[in-house]
Amino acid sequence: MPTKLLAAFLLLSVFQACSRKIDEDEYEDLTVNQKWVLAPKLQDRDATKILNHLLKEYDKKLRPDIGMKPTMIDVDIYVNSIGPVSSINMEYTIDIFFAQTWIDSRLRFNSTMKIITLNSNMVGFIWIPDTIFRNSKTADAHWITTPNQLLRIWNDGKILYTLRLTIIAECQLQLQNFPMDEHSCPLIFSSYGYPKEEMVYKWRKNSVKTGNQKSWRLYQFDFLGLRNTTKIIETTAGEYVVMTLYFDLSRRMGYFTIQTYIPCILTVVLSWVSFWIKKDATPARTALGITTVLTMTTLSSIARKSLPKVSYVTAMDLFVTVCFLFVFAALMEYAALNYYTCCKKPSCTRKKKTNYSVLNLGPASSVITINNSMYWQDFEEACVYECLDGKDCQSFFCCYKECKSGSWRKGRIHVDILKLDTYSRVFFPTTFLLFNLVYWVGYLYL
Repeated sequence: MPTKLLAAFLLLSVFQACSRKIDEDEYEDLTVNQKWVLAPKLQDRDATKILNHLLKEYDKKLRPDIGMKPTMIDVDIYVNSIGPVSSINMEYTIDIFFAQTWIDSRLRFNSTMKIITLNSNMVGFIWIPDTIFRNSKTADAHWITTPNQLLRIWNDGKILYTLRLTIIAECQLQLQNFPMDEHSCPLIFSSYGYPKEEMVYKWRKNSVKTGNQKSWRLYQFDFLGLRNTTKIIETTAGEYVVMTLYFDLSRRMGYFTIQTYIPCILTVVLSWVSFWIKKDATPARTALGITTVLTMTTLSSIARKSLPKVSYVTAMDLFVTVCFLFVFAALMEYAALNYYTCCKKPSCTRKKKTNYSVLNLGPASSVITINNSMYWQDFEEACVYECLDGKDCQSFFCCYKECKSGSWRKGRIHVDILKLDTYSRVFFPTTFLLFNLVYWVGYLYL
């Protein structure tokens, strides 16, 4: 009886051990959410055998179909994010998933598995295209937590190779219309060493896609869209197929409107206040004019800090310069008014009466004060000024009403200098309004 119990116990132990071994060796757990099923681990062994067989006599230094036909590389790009765009350095940053697909007949295999998915460890064992980004300043591949590379091999020899890149690429901005400018920033890539006779790139249908634009760092720009092109360039090493992906961007004016345009307009309007201040208030009008000129100088310097040192005139340069000229002209207006108001009257060459006395004043006589001196009005009326004969008052502006006639007046326009403030109150706002009308219509709609 004890012998039978011992034999039964031994048989039960062997059965349990065999069951655990079958469970551990024959099957592995796979993700149910991806609609996979339990697959035998024998496939891993098959994949290892397939790879070992494929790489046994494989030469990664040689491209597929060498000496027979060019290798066709299908390209797909998924744009993860764009930005920021630097106007000063004329560059932009882009984060992409870059995918290349080609056929390598040396990697064909016969198996129940149609696709073998591998990580970056396999990349160094097969041939991959020598693609370069021609306008990149720096480019970084992502390595956390593992190298962001993917390699898939189909049983018919098709290979998919993808990697994630962050590229700082050049974008030659044309800033004549800044800050109302639009740009097309390119991403240019091609083979480094294979000419078109050996390697040809081509875009697949719907090969360029973009991610969620809410995460893009285009602070000063709006994304208008993208387009791709293919062209062939000639070099001393041969003709190469060059692929270009353009990102169309339009600059937002909000920042520059608040920081530059509105302050410039308000400074110009502030300079017009001096036209309503009495001409005798020299300190007030001079201080106001100098302050507005210095303010415009500061605004001009601040506006230039957001631009590279280009030699041509931008739209903002034109606006700031014209505003500066308006402010400077307002200051010069008071300088001219003050100068001509303080000029001396022409000397009197003839008098109707030579002897005047305070005791002989008649009821019609009156006294006026000019420069703290006493003059008799009837004495002034008795003078015949030399300016009437063309000897004085030769300037364009005439200081005195008596100079409105005479031979010197021929071919000249009379401007009453004492009414210069009145003229300026109309001339300056009207001219500035017309300038703004032409400026904004010209740059925004033409």
